[in-house]
Amino acid sequence: GSPKRRSGLSEGGLEGDRGKMKRTVALYPAPGMSHLITMVELGKLIHLRLHLPVTVLIASPPFNLGDTTPYVKDVESSDLGISFHYLPQPFDFSPQDHNAQHHELLVFKFLNACSPHVKDALELISKSSTILATVVDFFCIASVSVAAANLGLPVYVYLISPAGALASLLYFQEQHRQTDLSFRRLNEDLHIPGIPPLPSLDMPPPTLDREETYYCFLEVSSQMSRAHGIIVDTFDALEPRALRAIRNGLCVPNGPTPPVHGIGPVISAWKRAERDDQCLNWLDSQPDCSVVFLCFGSLGRFSVDQLGQIADGLERSGQRFLWVVRGPASGSGPALVSEDPDPDALLPQGFLERTRGKGLVVKSWAPQARVLSHGAVGGFVTHCGWTSVLESVCAGVPMVAWPLYAEQRINRVLLVKELRLAVVIQE
Repeated sequence: GSPKRRSGLSEGGLEGDRGKMKRTVALYPAPGMSHLITMVELGKLIHLRLHLPVTVLIASPPFNLGDTTPYVKDVESSDLGISFHYLPQPFDFSPQDHNAQHHELLVFKFLNACSPHVKDALELISKSSTILATVVDFFCIASVSVAAANLGLPVYVYLISPAGALASLLYFQEQHRQTDLSFRRLNEDLHIPGIPPLPSLDMPPPTLDREETYYCFLEVSSQMSRAHGIIVDTFDALEPRALRAIRNGLCVPNGPTPPVHGIGPVISAWKRAERDDQCLNWLDSQPDCSVVFLCFGSLGRFSVDQLGQIADGLERSGQRFLWVVRGPASGSGPALVSEDPDPDALLPQGFLERTRGKGLVVKSWAPQARVLSHGAVGGFVTHCGWTSVLESVCAGVPMVAWPLYAEQRINRVLLVKELRLAVVIQE
């Protein structure tokens, strides 16, 4: 393993006391509701444990990822020691200029365009506060590292993924050195320290070919190994093997591995009251462990044909179900948030009527953690997003794994082969 670096975020003194200015920690999430919520939950922990105010930088992209305003207002009014700083829109970024095959590439390009505004924001905050550390989503690290270095700020990376995915991301540099073949052409098991053999085609879709997005991830891997520390939303009892491999330096054999802090499970209790009651009241009327819950994340989209097939399967199973339906992706680009869906128009004719009482379809969003904790829920069909997985683990609900995007195929391998908490849907 590599020698431990001094950790800046600890109780009883954070990298010394720079003068008498008030002290703060700056957080920078990637765009999107799930990234914002999990970063704010980390902010709450920092405020609670270290009694420090937290400043969250928000970059609002010109592509629609859902409205975060109600959530931000709710946090601001809750006296949690968390304030928000909105970054200006970058002048030189337009989604139309980037025919991005992958949503991730669009996000990387947008965040890179925001870099000057991040630098300005950190300098502005530094005039009235001592910034003890910056904590950034892994998407943001390349766009923050230079500004943070110029200001002498330690950078921590926060990964809302399992330690197994962190192992694969850190080992990315080594994989790149070992072969000239893309993951798609390699088409064999990868042997990444700390996790089960991983089919190369189960790497995140944007990394399968050695194109622009692949090199963005390669740069992230390199930057992460040089960070002051890595914070990951997991815990030792859940992923001992992966965490041990990372901490022993096995995933970055030719470079440093920063200290890794497992702080999970980080689960949000935020609720949207007007929609909570419908789901939970309906579940109250169902027998214990009788309901299958289907929910596929904020970017989880199916075509109308696929929605019809899921509906047909649910109806023929005779199983009680609670299904969160989102509108299909619009166009051929990345699956971004579309308008409020109309289940009557999207699902087979008569389906809602025929399954009334036995099933409930809700539009776009449900209070997932509270649904999973309800005694009537006995199974969870999930896209394997890590926050969803942790909520299911904490609620003791077994899973059916149906990965759709990002690192979710890695998560599936971990869930099925390593943790044995899920069965797989055959594709």
